[in-house]
Amino acid sequence: MAYTDIDDPSAYFQTTLYTGNGGTQSVTNGGNSDLQPDWLWIKDRDDTPSHVLHDIIRGVTKRIMSNNTNAEDTGSQINSFDTDGFTVPNNNNNTNGSDFVAWNWLGSNTTASNGNGSITSTVSLNATAGFSVVKWTGSGANATIGHGLGVTPSMLMVKNVTAVGGWRVWHQDLGTTESLQLNTTAAVSTSAGQFNSSATFNSTVFSVGGEGDTNQSSQTIISYSFAEKQGYSKFGSYTGNGNADGTFVYTGFKPAFIMVKRSNGTENWTIMDNTRDPFNVAGNKLHPNTTGGTDAGATIDILSNGFKNRTTNAGANGSGDSYIYMAIAENPFVTSTDNGSIPATAR
Repeated sequence: MAYTDIDDPSAYFQTTLYTGNGGTQSVTNGGNSDLQPDWLWIKDRDDTPSHVLHDIIRGVTKRIMSNNTNAEDTGSQINSFDTDGFTVPNNNNNTNGSDFVAWNWLGSNTTASNGNGSITSTVSLNATAGFSVVKWTGSGANATIGHGLGVTPSMLMVKNVTAVGGWRVWHQDLGTTESLQLNTTAAVSTSAGQFNSSATFNSTVFSVGGEGDTNQSSQTIISYSFAEKQGYSKFGSYTGNGNADGTFVYTGFKPAFIMVKRSNGTENWTIMDNTRDPFNVAGNKLHPNTTGGTDAGATIDILSNGFKNRTTNAGANGSGDSYIYMAIAENPFVTSTDNGSIPATAR
């Protein structure tokens, strides 16, 4: 049983929907707990602006985009991270009449220096939820970076924000030097110059090589870093069966957010959530590697303890194909208050 110490996942992650008003708008998160985001990811669901990502370390005026290789740009993108949401001005994050989705993650609402690695990093950390925003200046050589999670990371999304370059995604179910690119459909590639998890990946640091996307000399690099927390988050893999009665993926909780990528082929990344699809059948997909709006069509059943594929599409359930995923909980399958009643053999 995937019992958890996090009975209210909305204290650490929330999906928020809003409609742009073409002016200045304060957007309030709607979960059971107030959440001031440290990482904010926004997409216009109706139209084709880029996915825009903001974080506390780089500040509200800086944005990067998951669907391209651009360096960060500066402007009036977000006015503020607020005590229960954020404020947007009149820009592409608030186009009048457009429907938006915002995914919000809680860090520490502050930043701190981390000297555990060979390169000192700046971190906004929430160890309870297994999430940190990490920034460092590249050395151009093999290096270790302090992440603050307290356990070995399960997934990293890394971007050189100073220069043009691809997003690199490391996942615990890939090979030791393998990664995917968030901004493309590309299959997994191998390069110890990007990540070298066979060197040092542990409870205090992860390892990067000397290549440009993860550690270019004198460049600023950002990582959105995750560690699996039982009953709250899951980072895993599965094999598709090519059948509409598709593969079931056990997470141990009812997912609120799911991101999937075929690792052995060239398919889009896909994000689904239970706020855009509040019922069991979810099919309103967004693709982080494209500017496209909602791609509709039933894809999965969201269940109390995981998700089940309901498609033959190779993007999620091709016969014999390999997939990695990340999932964040809406509700734990077993709460912390149930722990004492669960036999040890069932845990």
